[in-house]
Amino acid sequence: MQYRTIIRILGLLIALLSVTMIPPAIVSVIYEDGSGLPFLLAFVLCLATGLIIWYPNRRYRFDLRAKEGFLIVVLFWTVLGCFGALPFLLLEQPNMSATDAFFESFSGLTTTGATVIEGIDYLPKAIQFYRQQLQWLGGMGIIVLAVAILPILGVGGMQLYRAETPGPVKDSKMTPRIADTAKHLWYIYLSLTTACTIAYWAVGMNWFDAICHAFSTIAIGGFSNYDASLGHFDSVGVNIVCVVFLWIAALNFALHYAAASGRSLKGYIYDPELKTFFFIQVTLVLICFFVLMKYEWFDSAGVAFDQALIQAVSISTTAGFATTDFSSWPVFLPIMLIFSSFIGGCAGSTGGGLKVIRVLLLFVQGNREVNRLIHPKAIYSVKLGERALPDRVVEAVWGFFSAYAMVFVIIMVCLIGTGMDDVTAFTATAATLNNLGPGLGDVAGTYASVSDSGKWLLILGMLFGRLEVFSLLVLFSPTFWRS
Repeated sequence: MQYRTIIRILGLLIALLSVTMIPPAIVSVIYEDGSGLPFLLAFVLCLATGLIIWYPNRRYRFDLRAKEGFLIVVLFWTVLGCFGALPFLLLEQPNMSATDAFFESFSGLTTTGATVIEGIDYLPKAIQFYRQQLQWLGGMGIIVLAVAILPILGVGGMQLYRAETPGPVKDSKMTPRIADTAKHLWYIYLSLTTACTIAYWAVGMNWFDAICHAFSTIAIGGFSNYDASLGHFDSVGVNIVCVVFLWIAALNFALHYAAASGRSLKGYIYDPELKTFFFIQVTLVLICFFVLMKYEWFDSAGVAFDQALIQAVSISTTAGFATTDFSSWPVFLPIMLIFSSFIGGCAGSTGGGLKVIRVLLLFVQGNREVNRLIHPKAIYSVKLGERALPDRVVEAVWGFFSAYAMVFVIIMVCLIGTGMDDVTAFTATAATLNNLGPGLGDVAGTYASVSDSGKWLLILGMLFGRLEVFSLLVLFSPTFWRS
Protein backbone atom coordinates (compact mmCIF):
# COMPACT_ATOMS: atom_id res chain seq x y z
CA MET A 1 0.00 0.00 0.00
CA GLN A 2 1.49 3.33 -1.09
CA TYR A 3 0.58 5.22 2.08
CA ARG A 4 2.90 8.18 1.57
CA THR A 5 1.61 8.73 -1.95
CA ILE A 6 -1.93 8.68 -0.58
CA ILE A 7 -0.99 11.13 2.19
CA ARG A 8 0.58 13.46 -0.38
CA ILE A 9 -2.62 13.48 -2.42
CA LEU A 10 -4.77 14.10 0.66
CA GLY A 11 -2.56 17.03 1.66
CA LEU A 12 -3.09 18.63 -1.73
CA LEU A 13 -6.84 18.04 -1.57
CA ILE A 14 -7.08 19.64 1.88
CA ALA A 15 -5.09 22.63 0.58
CA LEU A 16 -7.50 22.86 -2.38
CA LEU A 17 -10.47 22.72 -0.01
CA SER A 18 -9.15 25.85 1.69
CA VAL A 19 -10.03 27.81 -1.45
CA THR A 20 -13.74 27.09 -0.86
CA MET A 21 -13.59 29.15 2.35
CA ILE A 22 -12.93 32.35 0.39
CA PRO A 23 -16.34 32.83 -1.36
CA PRO A 24 -18.31 32.78 1.95
CA ALA A 25 -15.83 35.33 3.36
CA ILE A 26 -16.48 37.55 0.35
CA VAL A 27 -20.24 37.16 0.86
CA SER A 28 -19.73 38.22 4.48
CA VAL A 29 -17.99 41.40 3.32
CA ILE A 30 -20.72 42.16 0.77
CA TYR A 31 -23.56 41.76 3.28
CA GLU A 32 -21.54 43.08 6.23
CA ASP A 33 -22.75 40.27 8.50
CA GLY A 34 -19.54 40.06 10.53
CA SER A 35 -18.96 36.34 9.97
CA GLY A 36 -15.98 36.56 7.64
CA LEU A 37 -13.23 35.95 10.23
CA PRO A 38 -14.15 32.28 10.98
CA PHE A 39 -13.96 31.50 7.26
CA LEU A 40 -10.57 33.18 6.97
CA LEU A 41 -9.36 31.17 9.97
CA ALA A 42 -10.73 27.99 8.38
CA PHE A 43 -8.91 28.93 5.14
CA VAL A 44 -5.60 29.32 6.99
CA LEU A 45 -6.05 26.09 8.97
CA CYS A 46 -6.95 24.04 5.88
CA LEU A 47 -4.13 25.50 3.80
CA ALA A 48 -1.53 25.09 6.54
CA THR A 49 -2.61 21.53 7.38
CA GLY A 50 -2.66 20.53 3.72
CA LEU A 51 0.81 21.90 3.08
CA ILE A 52 2.22 20.35 6.27
CA ILE A 53 0.88 16.95 5.20
CA TRP A 54 1.97 17.37 1.58
CA TYR A 55 5.49 18.77 1.95
CA PRO A 56 7.27 15.76 3.59
CA ASN A 57 5.66 13.43 1.04
CA ARG A 58 5.92 15.64 -2.04
CA ARG A 59 8.38 13.33 -3.82
CA TYR A 60 6.22 10.20 -3.52
CA ARG A 61 4.55 9.83 -6.93
CA PHE A 62 4.10 6.10 -7.38
CA ASP A 63 1.36 4.57 -9.49
CA LEU A 64 -1.60 3.42 -7.46
CA ARG A 65 -3.49 0.16 -7.68
CA ALA A 66 -7.27 -0.13 -7.57
CA LYS A 67 -7.24 -0.82 -3.83
CA GLU A 68 -5.44 2.46 -3.17
CA GLY A 69 -8.04 4.13 -5.38
CA PHE A 70 -10.81 2.90 -3.09
CA LEU A 71 -8.93 4.11 -0.01
CA ILE A 72 -8.38 7.57 -1.51
CA VAL A 73 -12.06 7.91 -2.43
CA VAL A 74 -13.15 7.05 1.12
CA LEU A 75 -10.49 9.25 2.75
CA PHE A 76 -11.37 12.03 0.32
CA TRP A 77 -14.95 12.20 1.60
CA THR A 78 -14.20 11.64 5.28
CA VAL A 79 -11.24 14.01 5.53
CA LEU A 80 -12.87 16.80 3.54
CA GLY A 81 -16.10 16.31 5.49
CA CYS A 82 -14.15 16.80 8.72
CA PHE A 83 -12.34 19.91 7.50
CA GLY A 84 -15.60 21.23 6.04
CA ALA A 85 -16.94 21.35 9.60
CA LEU A 86 -14.36 23.97 10.65
CA PRO A 87 -16.52 27.05 9.88
CA PHE A 88 -19.43 25.56 11.84
CA LEU A 89 -17.10 25.03 14.81
CA LEU A 90 -15.61 28.52 14.62
CA LEU A 91 -18.80 30.52 14.04
CA GLU A 92 -20.63 32.07 16.98
CA GLN A 93 -23.94 31.91 15.10
CA PRO A 94 -25.07 29.21 14.93
CA ASN A 95 -23.42 27.96 18.11
CA MET A 96 -22.93 24.28 17.25
CA SER A 97 -21.48 21.32 19.10
CA ALA A 98 -18.75 19.26 17.42
CA THR A 99 -21.24 16.52 16.60
CA ASP A 100 -23.69 18.98 15.02
CA ALA A 101 -20.90 20.67 13.05
CA PHE A 102 -19.71 17.37 11.58
CA PHE A 103 -23.30 16.29 10.89
CA GLU A 104 -24.05 19.51 8.96
CA SER A 105 -20.78 19.31 7.01
CA PHE A 106 -21.19 15.67 5.98
CA SER A 107 -24.85 16.25 5.18
CA GLY A 108 -23.84 19.04 2.83
CA LEU A 109 -20.94 17.28 1.11
CA THR A 110 -22.88 14.05 0.64
CA THR A 111 -25.87 16.07 -0.67
CA THR A 112 -28.10 14.50 1.96
CA GLY A 113 -29.75 17.76 2.98
CA ALA A 114 -30.54 16.76 6.57
CA THR A 115 -29.97 19.65 8.96
CA VAL A 116 -29.68 20.20 12.70
CA ILE A 117 -30.02 23.97 12.40
CA GLU A 118 -33.23 25.74 13.37
CA GLY A 119 -33.74 29.38 12.41
CA ILE A 120 -31.85 29.21 9.11
CA ASP A 121 -33.57 32.43 7.97
CA TYR A 122 -31.67 34.40 10.62
CA LEU A 123 -28.20 32.99 9.96
CA PRO A 124 -25.50 35.26 8.52
CA LYS A 125 -25.53 35.30 4.74
CA ALA A 126 -22.04 33.83 4.67
CA ILE A 127 -23.05 30.64 6.50
CA GLN A 128 -26.22 30.36 4.38
CA PHE A 129 -24.05 30.52 1.27
CA TYR A 130 -21.49 28.09 2.68
CA ARG A 131 -24.13 25.41 3.34
CA GLN A 132 -25.36 25.66 -0.24
CA GLN A 133 -21.81 25.68 -1.61
CA LEU A 134 -21.04 22.47 0.30
CA GLN A 135 -23.88 20.74 -1.52
CA TRP A 136 -22.83 22.06 -4.89
CA LEU A 137 -19.29 20.82 -4.40
CA GLY A 138 -20.51 17.49 -3.03
CA GLY A 139 -23.09 16.91 -5.73
CA MET A 140 -20.63 16.60 -8.53
CA GLY A 141 -18.11 19.39 -8.29
CA ILE A 142 -15.87 17.68 -5.73
CA ILE A 143 -16.11 14.34 -7.52
CA VAL A 144 -15.17 15.76 -10.89
CA LEU A 145 -12.56 18.03 -9.33
CA ALA A 146 -10.85 15.04 -7.75
CA VAL A 147 -11.01 13.02 -10.95
CA ALA A 148 -9.60 15.95 -12.93
CA ILE A 149 -6.86 16.86 -10.45
CA LEU A 150 -5.60 13.38 -9.53
CA PRO A 151 -4.26 12.54 -13.01
CA ILE A 152 -2.38 15.85 -12.98
CA LEU A 153 -0.83 14.80 -9.68
CA GLY A 154 0.53 11.67 -11.33
CA VAL A 155 -2.27 9.30 -10.29
CA GLY A 156 -4.24 7.25 -12.80
CA GLY A 157 -7.75 8.62 -12.50
CA MET A 158 -9.65 5.78 -14.11
CA GLN A 159 -9.54 3.39 -11.16
CA LEU A 160 -10.73 6.21 -8.88
CA TYR A 161 -13.60 6.98 -11.19
CA ARG A 162 -14.63 3.34 -11.15
CA ALA A 163 -14.29 3.22 -7.38
CA GLU A 164 -16.59 6.22 -7.13
CA THR A 165 -19.33 4.62 -9.24
CA PRO A 166 -19.45 0.84 -8.71
CA GLY A 167 -22.04 -1.26 -10.46
CA PRO A 168 -23.57 -0.94 -13.92
CA VAL A 169 -22.84 2.51 -15.27
CA LYS A 170 -23.26 3.22 -18.94
CA ASP A 171 -19.73 4.32 -19.71
CA SER A 172 -16.95 4.53 -17.18
CA LYS A 173 -14.83 6.25 -19.82
CA MET A 174 -16.64 8.72 -22.05
CA THR A 175 -13.46 10.12 -23.60
CA PRO A 176 -9.96 8.66 -23.98
CA ARG A 177 -8.67 10.58 -20.98
CA ILE A 178 -10.47 10.76 -17.65
CA ALA A 179 -9.19 14.32 -17.12
CA ASP A 180 -10.76 15.34 -20.43
CA THR A 181 -13.99 13.68 -19.36
CA ALA A 182 -13.91 15.52 -16.04
CA LYS A 183 -13.34 18.83 -17.80
CA HIS A 184 -16.37 18.34 -20.03
CA LEU A 185 -18.51 17.27 -17.08
CA TRP A 186 -17.40 20.43 -15.25
CA TYR A 187 -18.57 22.53 -18.19
CA ILE A 188 -21.94 20.80 -18.21
CA TYR A 189 -22.29 21.12 -14.44
CA LEU A 190 -21.42 24.83 -14.47
CA SER A 191 -23.75 25.45 -17.41
CA LEU A 192 -26.68 23.77 -15.71
CA THR A 193 -25.99 25.70 -12.49
CA THR A 194 -25.90 28.98 -14.39
CA ALA A 195 -29.09 28.19 -16.30
CA CYS A 196 -30.85 27.17 -13.08
CA THR A 197 -29.74 30.39 -11.36
CA ILE A 198 -31.10 32.54 -14.18
CA ALA A 199 -34.37 30.57 -14.23
CA TYR A 200 -34.88 31.02 -10.48
CA TRP A 201 -34.16 34.73 -10.81
CA ALA A 202 -36.61 35.02 -13.73
CA VAL A 203 -39.47 33.61 -11.62
CA GLY A 204 -38.96 36.02 -8.75
CA MET A 205 -36.00 35.04 -6.56
CA ASN A 206 -33.31 37.61 -5.79
CA TRP A 207 -29.82 36.79 -7.06
CA PHE A 208 -28.56 35.50 -3.72
CA ASP A 209 -31.48 33.11 -3.25
CA ALA A 210 -31.29 32.06 -6.90
CA ILE A 211 -27.60 31.14 -6.65
CA CYS A 212 -28.05 29.31 -3.35
CA HIS A 213 -31.00 27.25 -4.54
CA ALA A 214 -29.40 26.54 -7.92
CA PHE A 215 -26.42 25.06 -6.03
CA SER A 216 -28.61 22.65 -4.09
CA THR A 217 -30.97 21.91 -7.01
CA ILE A 218 -28.30 20.83 -9.49
CA ALA A 219 -26.59 18.88 -6.69
CA ILE A 220 -29.97 17.33 -5.77
CA GLY A 221 -29.13 18.26 -2.20
CA GLY A 222 -32.18 20.01 -0.76
CA PHE A 223 -30.54 22.59 1.50
CA SER A 224 -32.28 25.96 1.52
CA ASN A 225 -31.49 29.27 3.18
CA TYR A 226 -35.01 29.30 4.66
CA ASP A 227 -36.59 27.07 7.30
CA ALA A 228 -39.66 26.70 5.07
CA SER A 229 -37.44 25.64 2.13
CA LEU A 230 -39.13 26.34 -1.22
CA GLY A 231 -42.39 26.87 0.65
CA HIS A 232 -41.00 30.27 1.66
CA PHE A 233 -41.56 31.56 -1.88
CA ASP A 234 -45.09 30.12 -2.29
CA SER A 235 -44.57 30.28 -6.05
CA VAL A 236 -45.73 27.91 -8.77
CA GLY A 237 -42.97 29.26 -11.03
CA VAL A 238 -40.27 28.44 -8.48
CA ASN A 239 -41.68 24.95 -8.07
CA ILE A 240 -41.72 24.33 -11.83
CA VAL A 241 -38.12 25.52 -12.25
CA CYS A 242 -37.07 23.25 -9.40
CA VAL A 243 -38.85 20.23 -10.91
CA VAL A 244 -37.36 20.75 -14.38
CA PHE A 245 -33.79 21.08 -13.14
CA LEU A 246 -34.15 18.22 -10.67
CA TRP A 247 -35.18 16.02 -13.58
CA ILE A 248 -32.20 17.20 -15.63
CA ALA A 249 -29.75 16.67 -12.75
CA ALA A 250 -31.22 13.23 -12.00
CA LEU A 251 -30.36 11.95 -15.49
CA ASN A 252 -27.09 10.24 -16.32
CA PHE A 253 -24.52 12.94 -17.07
CA ALA A 254 -23.12 10.65 -19.76
CA LEU A 255 -26.30 11.42 -21.72
CA HIS A 256 -25.78 15.16 -21.23
CA TYR A 257 -22.19 14.77 -22.37
CA ALA A 258 -23.23 12.78 -25.46
CA ALA A 259 -25.88 15.39 -26.30
CA ALA A 260 -23.44 18.28 -25.81
CA SER A 261 -20.58 16.72 -27.77
CA GLY A 262 -22.62 15.08 -30.52
CA ARG A 263 -25.34 17.71 -30.65
CA SER A 264 -27.91 14.96 -30.83
CA LEU A 265 -30.83 14.02 -28.59
CA LYS A 266 -30.91 10.38 -29.71
CA GLY A 267 -29.24 9.26 -26.50
CA TYR A 268 -32.14 10.60 -24.47
CA ILE A 269 -34.77 9.11 -26.77
CA TYR A 270 -33.42 5.55 -26.80
CA ASP A 271 -32.11 5.26 -23.25
CA PRO A 272 -34.09 2.59 -21.31
CA GLU A 273 -33.08 3.96 -17.92
CA LEU A 274 -34.38 7.43 -18.80
CA LYS A 275 -37.71 5.96 -19.97
CA THR A 276 -38.05 4.02 -16.72
CA PHE A 277 -37.12 7.09 -14.68
CA PHE A 278 -39.86 9.24 -16.23
CA PHE A 279 -42.40 6.43 -16.03
CA ILE A 280 -41.77 6.25 -12.28
CA GLN A 281 -41.90 10.05 -11.95
CA VAL A 282 -45.22 10.42 -13.78
CA THR A 283 -46.75 7.51 -11.85
CA LEU A 284 -45.77 9.01 -8.49
CA VAL A 285 -47.10 12.46 -9.37
CA LEU A 286 -50.45 11.07 -10.56
CA ILE A 287 -50.89 8.86 -7.48
CA CYS A 288 -50.18 11.80 -5.17
CA PHE A 289 -52.50 14.08 -7.13
CA PHE A 290 -55.45 11.68 -7.18
CA VAL A 291 -55.14 10.82 -3.47
CA LEU A 292 -54.89 14.51 -2.51
CA MET A 293 -57.96 15.24 -4.62
CA LYS A 294 -59.89 12.32 -3.14
CA TYR A 295 -59.27 13.56 0.39
CA GLU A 296 -59.76 17.24 -0.62
CA TRP A 297 -56.44 18.08 0.97
CA PHE A 298 -56.07 21.38 -0.91
CA ASP A 299 -58.58 23.99 -1.98
CA SER A 300 -58.27 23.46 -5.72
CA ALA A 301 -57.06 20.94 -8.28
CA GLY A 302 -54.37 23.37 -9.41
CA VAL A 303 -52.84 23.65 -5.95
CA ALA A 304 -53.11 19.90 -5.42
CA PHE A 305 -51.29 19.17 -8.67
CA ASP A 306 -48.60 21.76 -7.95
CA GLN A 307 -47.90 20.26 -4.53
CA ALA A 308 -48.09 16.68 -5.80
CA LEU A 309 -45.62 17.51 -8.58
CA ILE A 310 -42.97 19.29 -6.52
CA GLN A 311 -43.08 16.92 -3.54
CA ALA A 312 -43.16 13.71 -5.58
CA VAL A 313 -40.23 14.84 -7.73
CA SER A 314 -38.28 16.34 -4.83
CA ILE A 315 -38.51 13.25 -2.62
CA SER A 316 -38.15 10.60 -5.33
CA THR A 317 -35.03 12.23 -6.82
CA THR A 318 -33.63 12.46 -3.23
CA ALA A 319 -33.49 16.27 -3.20
CA GLY A 320 -35.73 16.76 -0.17
CA PHE A 321 -36.98 20.30 -0.89
CA ALA A 322 -40.22 21.06 0.96
CA THR A 323 -43.18 23.23 0.03
CA THR A 324 -45.55 21.68 2.55
CA ASP A 325 -45.50 19.12 5.35
CA PHE A 326 -45.75 15.96 3.24
CA SER A 327 -45.41 13.82 6.39
CA SER A 328 -48.99 14.75 7.29
CA TRP A 329 -50.44 13.83 3.89
CA PRO A 330 -53.31 11.27 3.92
CA VAL A 331 -53.12 7.47 4.01
CA PHE A 332 -50.01 5.92 2.40
CA LEU A 333 -48.52 8.97 0.62
CA PRO A 334 -45.77 9.84 3.16
CA ILE A 335 -44.35 6.30 3.35
CA MET A 336 -44.76 5.82 -0.43
CA LEU A 337 -42.64 8.92 -1.06
CA ILE A 338 -39.99 7.72 1.40
CA PHE A 339 -39.87 4.37 -0.41
CA SER A 340 -39.58 6.17 -3.77
CA SER A 341 -36.28 7.65 -2.57
CA PHE A 342 -34.84 4.12 -2.57
CA ILE A 343 -35.02 4.26 -6.38
CA GLY A 344 -33.51 7.75 -6.61
CA GLY A 345 -31.95 9.15 -9.76
CA CYS A 346 -30.19 7.56 -12.71
CA ALA A 347 -26.68 6.14 -12.55
CA GLY A 348 -24.08 8.82 -13.18
CA SER A 349 -26.34 11.56 -11.83
CA THR A 350 -26.14 13.68 -8.70
CA GLY A 351 -29.10 11.80 -7.18
CA GLY A 352 -28.95 9.21 -4.42
CA GLY A 353 -30.75 5.94 -3.81
CA LEU A 354 -30.19 2.56 -5.43
CA LYS A 355 -30.32 4.22 -8.88
CA VAL A 356 -32.95 3.55 -11.53
CA ILE A 357 -30.73 1.26 -13.60
CA ARG A 358 -30.24 -1.15 -10.69
CA VAL A 359 -33.94 -1.20 -9.85
CA LEU A 360 -34.74 -1.81 -13.52
CA LEU A 361 -32.28 -4.72 -13.70
CA LEU A 362 -33.66 -6.17 -10.46
CA PHE A 363 -37.15 -6.06 -11.97
CA VAL A 364 -36.01 -7.65 -15.24
CA GLN A 365 -34.12 -10.36 -13.35
CA GLY A 366 -37.15 -11.04 -11.15
CA ASN A 367 -39.32 -11.34 -14.24
CA ARG A 368 -36.81 -13.78 -15.75
CA GLU A 369 -37.00 -16.00 -12.66
CA VAL A 370 -40.81 -16.06 -12.86
CA ASN A 371 -40.63 -17.08 -16.53
CA ARG A 372 -38.13 -19.82 -15.64
CA LEU A 373 -40.59 -21.26 -13.14
CA ILE A 374 -43.26 -21.36 -15.82
CA HIS A 375 -40.96 -22.69 -18.55
CA PRO A 376 -38.02 -24.47 -16.82
CA LYS A 377 -36.36 -25.56 -20.05
CA ALA A 378 -36.49 -22.19 -21.75
CA ILE A 379 -33.41 -19.94 -21.92
CA TYR A 380 -33.96 -16.32 -20.95
CA SER A 381 -31.45 -13.48 -20.96
CA VAL A 382 -31.51 -10.20 -19.06
CA LYS A 383 -31.80 -7.40 -21.58
CA LEU A 384 -31.35 -3.67 -21.21
CA GLY A 385 -33.07 -2.27 -24.26
CA GLU A 386 -31.97 -4.51 -27.11
CA ARG A 387 -28.69 -5.52 -25.47
CA ALA A 388 -28.34 -8.76 -23.52
CA LEU A 389 -26.32 -8.32 -20.34
CA PRO A 390 -23.81 -10.86 -19.03
CA ASP A 391 -24.70 -12.67 -15.82
CA ARG A 392 -21.77 -10.93 -14.11
CA VAL A 393 -23.65 -7.61 -14.28
CA VAL A 394 -26.79 -9.13 -12.81
CA GLU A 395 -24.74 -10.74 -10.02
CA ALA A 396 -23.15 -7.36 -9.26
CA VAL A 397 -26.57 -5.74 -8.95
CA TRP A 398 -27.81 -8.44 -6.59
CA GLY A 399 -24.59 -8.15 -4.59
CA PHE A 400 -25.04 -4.39 -4.31
CA PHE A 401 -28.68 -4.78 -3.27
CA SER A 402 -27.85 -7.33 -0.57
CA ALA A 403 -25.02 -5.17 0.81
CA TYR A 404 -27.31 -2.14 0.74
CA ALA A 405 -30.02 -4.02 2.65
CA MET A 406 -27.52 -5.31 5.20
CA VAL A 407 -26.12 -1.82 5.91
CA PHE A 408 -29.66 -0.43 6.13
CA VAL A 409 -30.78 -2.99 8.70
CA ILE A 410 -27.65 -2.60 10.84
CA ILE A 411 -27.90 1.19 10.99
CA MET A 412 -31.65 1.12 11.67
CA VAL A 413 -31.33 -1.43 14.50
CA CYS A 414 -28.48 0.59 16.05
CA LEU A 415 -30.63 3.74 15.89
CA ILE A 416 -33.46 1.94 17.68
CA GLY A 417 -30.85 0.91 20.24
CA THR A 418 -30.18 4.61 20.96
CA GLY A 419 -33.82 5.05 21.99
CA MET A 420 -35.26 6.24 18.68
CA ASP A 421 -38.80 5.08 17.82
CA ASP A 422 -39.28 2.60 14.97
CA VAL A 423 -40.80 4.99 12.38
CA THR A 424 -38.19 7.67 12.98
CA ALA A 425 -35.35 5.11 12.88
CA PHE A 426 -36.59 3.53 9.64
CA THR A 427 -37.13 6.81 7.79
CA ALA A 428 -33.98 8.47 9.19
CA THR A 429 -31.93 5.52 7.92
CA ALA A 430 -33.67 5.70 4.54
CA ALA A 431 -33.21 9.48 4.38
CA THR A 432 -29.47 9.35 5.06
CA LEU A 433 -28.56 6.16 3.20
CA ASN A 434 -30.49 7.44 0.16
CA ASN A 435 -29.04 10.95 0.66
CA LEU A 436 -32.59 12.31 0.85
CA GLY A 437 -32.72 14.47 4.00
CA PRO A 438 -36.22 14.68 5.49
CA GLY A 439 -37.86 11.65 7.06
CA LEU A 440 -40.97 11.03 9.14
CA GLY A 441 -41.63 11.18 12.85
CA ASP A 442 -39.06 13.19 14.82
CA VAL A 443 -36.94 13.87 11.71
CA ALA A 444 -39.70 15.24 9.48
CA GLY A 445 -38.21 18.72 9.96
CA THR A 446 -34.73 18.83 11.47
CA TYR A 447 -32.45 16.27 13.11
CA ALA A 448 -31.82 18.49 16.15
CA SER A 449 -33.62 16.09 18.50
CA VAL A 450 -31.49 13.08 17.50
CA SER A 451 -28.92 12.00 20.09
CA ASP A 452 -25.21 12.47 19.42
CA SER A 453 -24.70 8.73 18.98
CA GLY A 454 -27.62 8.65 16.56
CA LYS A 455 -26.13 11.51 14.54
CA TRP A 456 -22.80 9.70 14.16
CA LEU A 457 -24.65 6.61 12.94
CA LEU A 458 -26.49 8.75 10.42
CA ILE A 459 -23.21 10.33 9.26
CA LEU A 460 -22.01 6.79 8.57
CA GLY A 461 -25.22 6.20 6.63
CA MET A 462 -24.58 9.33 4.54
CA LEU A 463 -21.10 8.09 3.66
CA PHE A 464 -22.35 4.63 2.74
CA GLY A 465 -25.02 6.18 0.54
CA ARG A 466 -22.74 8.65 -1.20
CA LEU A 467 -20.02 6.03 -1.76
CA GLU A 468 -22.62 3.52 -2.96
CA VAL A 469 -21.89 1.05 -0.16
CA PHE A 470 -19.14 -1.07 -1.74
CA SER A 471 -16.50 1.66 -1.89
CA LEU A 472 -16.70 1.97 1.90
CA LEU A 473 -17.61 -1.62 2.72
CA VAL A 474 -14.51 -2.93 0.99
CA LEU A 475 -12.33 -1.28 3.65
CA PHE A 476 -13.87 -3.56 6.30
CA SER A 477 -12.53 -6.64 4.54
CA PRO A 478 -9.27 -8.10 5.98
CA THR A 479 -8.32 -9.14 2.44
CA PHE A 480 -8.22 -5.49 1.38
CA TRP A 481 -5.36 -4.70 3.77
CA ARG A 482 -3.21 -7.63 2.71
CA SER A 483 -0.47 -6.57 0.31
